[in-house]
Amino acid sequence: MRAEAPGARPALALLLLLAGARVSAADSPTAPPLFNVSLDAAPELRWLPVLRHFDKDLLRAALAQIVWDNVPEWVLTLIRKAVWELEFFLPQPFIDEIRGMCDALDFSLGDCILLNLAYESTAFCTSIVAQDSRGHIYHGRNLDYAFGRILRNLTVDVQFLKNGKIAYTGTTFVGYVGLWTGQSPHKFTVSGDERDTRWYWDEMEAEYRLEALAEIRGWSYTSKSCKALEFSAHLFIKAGGGRTSLLPFFRDTHQSAGLSAPWFRVETNYDHWKPAPKKDDRRTPAIKALNATGQANLTLETLFQVLSVFPVYNNYTIYTTVMSAASPDKYMTRIRNLG
Repeated sequence: MRAEAPGARPALALLLLLAGARVSAADSPTAPPLFNVSLDAAPELRWLPVLRHFDKDLLRAALAQIVWDNVPEWVLTLIRKAVWELEFFLPQPFIDEIRGMCDALDFSLGDCILLNLAYESTAFCTSIVAQDSRGHIYHGRNLDYAFGRILRNLTVDVQFLKNGKIAYTGTTFVGYVGLWTGQSPHKFTVSGDERDTRWYWDEMEAEYRLEALAEIRGWSYTSKSCKALEFSAHLFIKAGGGRTSLLPFFRDTHQSAGLSAPWFRVETNYDHWKPAPKKDDRRTPAIKALNATGQANLTLETLFQVLSVFPVYNNYTIYTTVMSAASPDKYMTRIRNLG
């Protein structure tokens, strides 16, 4: 069952307005297409039912632009030369999934690997984990990319099936075999935010660049319980599905330095123990909107509205997702229309 698009309650809308919110009237959120991907199918065949729903030539052009505009020329040359050695660094079943997409799109394996790497290296996001006054835990996120007009048309919701049942659900982009956003029903929810390290392409030694390519996949779906991989270029935000304290369920790649408030935590792309940069402070407006909302009024609907506050929601926001592992049928992604 898909959740309905949320509408702002009058009282909440006033609170957010007083908190400095600017939700664009031009934004008409729409649900992305929903696909099933069978984990029982051979890895190289899993994504073919998704690809068949897109015009091949348009898809090829869009994916090629993402690679060419994101990846430096020297990296393109390096990967194309080393692709046959590189595939031994990539875990299964992901390399076979990538290979299957390559064959279907008539892409080279090297370019498909670069496509996945480009998705990994350019995201700017906001994630929020919060707990209402009754103990229910909610998780929301905005995913921001520079390629808005392209990626909005490539955003899909995917139900990964095992033995005919939903093993987990996520939101991704066509051509990318990983998940930045998703849930394992009644277990946990996960979102990933790129960590602002400023060294991804230009300061890594050459031997580590190839090693980083082995970390293309943000999730492993070899079992029903997804596992988020943790490495320094990204922040992984995890929320549980139980009714208990929020503290055990929030974690990132560093020791927690204390919550923004006892009932919520906001993570953008910067170390939370340091001040957010003035030129990109989405953290402070999100905190103000959450405080204006109040723990007693927290729902998936109101969390969506918090994620619609400017500049938490901005011209680069591709989609907004709200979810709760305890209520997996309410998983909801909406494509945003600015940019």
